[in-house]
Amino acid sequence: MNDQMIMENILLTTKGVCDLYMHGTIESATQNVQQTFDSALSDSLCMQGDIYQKMAAKGWYPSQQAQPQQIDQVRQKYAGKL
Repeated sequence: MNDQMIMENILLTTKGVCDLYMHGTIESATQNVQQTFDSALSDSLCMQGDIYQKMAAKGWYPSQQAQPQQIDQVRQKYAGKL
């Protein structure tokens, strides 16, 4: 297993943790529990962002800018659905 695969696995795991904490936050029955999940979610999102930045810097997570025409098409598609 090389460094890129390890980072991909860590990123995937961190995204999963963020999803679990998000659901814990919105499903919490008490304010104290909600704040605890929310804090853990915030920390995990920061960690996920750091991992993404490191991967992107190495070219392991390429992304591209959406063209204005593509953005307009999506905006038009969902404009009446909100």
